[in-house]
Amino acid sequence: MDPTAPVLTIDGPSGSGKGTISRLVAQHLEWHYLDSGALYRAVGVSAGWNDLDLSDPGALVRCAFDSRIDFLEVVGQELRILINGRDATDEIRTETAGAAASAIAAIPEVRTALKERQRNFRQQPGLVADGRDMGTVIFPDAATKVFLTASAEERAERRYKQLKEKGVSVNLGDLLREILARDARDASRAVAPLRPAEDAVCIDTTGTGIEAVVERVLSLVKR
Repeated sequence: MDPTAPVLTIDGPSGSGKGTISRLVAQHLEWHYLDSGALYRAVGVSAGWNDLDLSDPGALVRCAFDSRIDFLEVVGQELRILINGRDATDEIRTETAGAAASAIAAIPEVRTALKERQRNFRQQPGLVADGRDMGTVIFPDAATKVFLTASAEERAERRYKQLKEKGVSVNLGDLLREILARDARDASRAVAPLRPAEDAVCIDTTGTGIEAVVERVLSLVKR
């Protein structure tokens, strides 16, 4: 970790577009990129591979420490996530992995175990960190903080189209219910609840194109 490296945090609920926006902004700035949600999803997938009980904090903490999680940047492709050398990119994007990540993220011991791993991504020339508590907990000293949001209906539509393009059979109504349930869990958990940092700029992406949001975020960094 380099504490002098600049950090841009982009937080927000599932489906707000933070992953896409964060990666595009990082590419434009030529900064490092941290997908913090992928870390929690990866721990969830690793726990599933090892038949661990998601309500057992001790087992999950050991899993968080023992699982080697690597991000592999491939030009022109989506970010690849490897767990102990095994490509788990598609698996961590499933709704099952998302639900597991949400449950795991509510366990204080697991959040503590992953805190330093996330902070180690802070390197020169800079870092774009996307997640739910990047601006409030992991990088509270970040110079620029953004909180993205969008209506639950639009977020469900985005996820529906994303899954359909991958050939996954999914029900829009079920997706909407899952998103609303996850929003409630993330906002009400005792540790690091989902909320904007006091000094974050909130951007509603409902009905807004990706390029326009990217330009808005880049203008904040330049400012």
